[in-house]
Amino acid sequence: SLPSYRGGNVNCEEFTAEGRRNNPNLMVKAYDQSAQTLNILRAFSTGGFADISRLQAWNLEFVEASDEESRYRKLAEKVDESLRFMKAIGIDTSKPEFTTVDFFTAHECLLLPYEQALTREDSITGKYYDCSSHMLWVGERTRDLDGAHLKFCRGIGN
Repeated sequence: SLPSYRGGNVNCEEFTAEGRRNNPNLMVKAYDQSAQTLNILRAFSTGGFADISRLQAWNLEFVEASDEESRYRKLAEKVDESLRFMKAIGIDTSKPEFTTVDFFTAHECLLLPYEQALTREDSITGKYYDCSSHMLWVGERTRDLDGAHLKFCRGIGN
């Protein structure tokens, strides 16, 4: 019998001894990919892409030729109409409230060694924060009331 598949950050689905062996490089790769994704999101959210006046220019391939595309286009037209009205009554729509967006990340607190490695103590408050995400959640696999996952989540200030 082989070890269980524990997810792409731990081992491989391939049902072989090599595939099911824990591979720490997978966790490092996941961290790198996550950091790259966050960097792209930051660039988009502060680089003008999030500007509400560019709503019509956003990539719509994911809804192309569907009922959702029609609803999206109608919504975008209403937003454009509202922005024109705001400008007409003197509201400056070039302010950050209209051109940038805050975003937050969340994931299940599943791999404790990963979460622990990314936990830091705030030097001012003394509280601990898991820097892998803004919000960690506990799911079906981690909700044991006496388990280490809940104990870990109780100890962080996220």
